[in-house]
Amino acid sequence: MTLNPDTQAFIDMLESANADAPPTSEQSPEYARDGYQALAHVLGPGPELGGGVEDSHIPGPAGDIPIRVYRPTTGGPHPALVFFHGGGFVIGDLETHDKECRLLCEKAGCLVLAVDYRLAPEDRFPAAVEDAWAAVQWVNQHGAQIGIDTKRVAVGGDSAGGNLAAVTALMARDADIDLKLQMLVYPATDASRHHDSFDENRDGPLLTIEIIDWFWSHYLGPEPSEEILSDWRFSPAQAFNHTGVAPAYLATCSADPLRDEGNEYAQLLRSAKVPVTHSMFEGEPHVLFQLFNVCEGAKTLIEECAAALATAFE
Repeated sequence: MTLNPDTQAFIDMLESANADAPPTSEQSPEYARDGYQALAHVLGPGPELGGGVEDSHIPGPAGDIPIRVYRPTTGGPHPALVFFHGGGFVIGDLETHDKECRLLCEKAGCLVLAVDYRLAPEDRFPAAVEDAWAAVQWVNQHGAQIGIDTKRVAVGGDSAGGNLAAVTALMARDADIDLKLQMLVYPATDASRHHDSFDENRDGPLLTIEIIDWFWSHYLGPEPSEEILSDWRFSPAQAFNHTGVAPAYLATCSADPLRDEGNEYAQLLRSAKVPVTHSMFEGEPHVLFQLFNVCEGAKTLIEECAAALATAFE
């Protein structure tokens, strides 16, 4: 797979810097988490925000859930994006996606509430789903307390976070919570079957089949059953019915193992009469969402996400 030149240059630099790192299959979750935080640091900070940034917490099913609230300006109430970070349900946190949340807050003019959901292997499936859903419910019921216009709320995330956004969009529909958008950036949507992009992009870059298997083994346990892989809370494409879920902005990347399931999820939503805007980024890999400061494709992706949010909140 040929990558766009600016993206390829960054990946070459990253691979050179990490030449001595152990294979993913030999890394501990703690080692991988440190590496992901280091990558976020290399990729640079986001903008300062007029309304500031505040760390807090909300009640969850297993104790308090840390959150970070980004405000575009003072005052309010503001429309809000409930954001779930990527990282395969094993790595990632409020720090690894701080820049992206700042950018979306500034460019979409909305409050962003980032959710630090529980990670595996300490807390396996469906712990992340439970925390994500608890956050959506809290915003619906109590968001006005922190300046959210609870009539204008969206969910979104990248990769595993996109999975959680898709799952919580289905849950919100069933709970009669009116979400304005589900922002799905190369979401994992269907682990129940093999997709061609798994073969085409098995060696990455940035996300490989080895890494996906490592994530799954921690989140689902070794040798997960077909029943778990087909559970719609892990594979939202397997939900019985998608009619009536929130409109979607969905982005996929040509050099990503998750490409095909994302493309197919866009079509699945369209078949259920759900309004969908779908962009496929040619010559770009997984993790594009976090490369705003190093490649043009990422700038376009963030701009499209922000525009979709702003339009949904009108």
